[in-house]
Amino acid sequence: MSAQFSVGLTGGIGSGKTTVATMFAELGATIIDTDEIAHQLTQPGGAAISHITARFGPDYVSEGAMRRDKMRELVFSQPQAKRDLEAIIHPLIRQICEEQANQAHACYPMFVVPLLVESGTWAQRVSRILVADCPIQTQIDRVMARNGFSREQVESILQAQACREQRLQAATDIINTDLDLSHVRIEVTRLHAIYQKLALSR
Repeated sequence: MSAQFSVGLTGGIGSGKTTVATMFAELGATIIDTDEIAHQLTQPGGAAISHITARFGPDYVSEGAMRRDKMRELVFSQPQAKRDLEAIIHPLIRQICEEQANQAHACYPMFVVPLLVESGTWAQRVSRILVADCPIQTQIDRVMARNGFSREQVESILQAQACREQRLQAATDIINTDLDLSHVRIEVTRLHAIYQKLALSR
């Protein structure tokens, strides 16, 4: 992937990553969503299921799919379990990302990676890092409205992720998703033009 121009899009939960990615897709970028890939890997028939069953036991799989709520509770309370799950899923995600990027016919691939800053490896695998950014209170409000989570649940998720300052420090580019959508689209269009030029120069 390093020889090909690519963008890593990241941001905390409720930061507006999906909205931003959709706008880039409309302009012609190939969107490769690592969360979506992870979901496919842990669905019935997914490549990660047998490994998850072997490591965590049948209680963490139901009707062929990973029990997300039960696994979420485990990995939040046990750091080793989190590392073990990542050791199963991350290599599979990386393989599929590389396959999709190689098959992409658009001007450049954009990888949507919620934990890009936390992973320690993604930053070296993309040409630029784009952060979808907004105030923490906006994130909390969005997730509570979207997922029906309590404030405490959202705050615990935020605490498990990189902080806002860490993401901004890692960013090559930043989009303020707290703005009106029309202003977000203007920023997306501006950055897309830059990314196209950089991709063509490779």
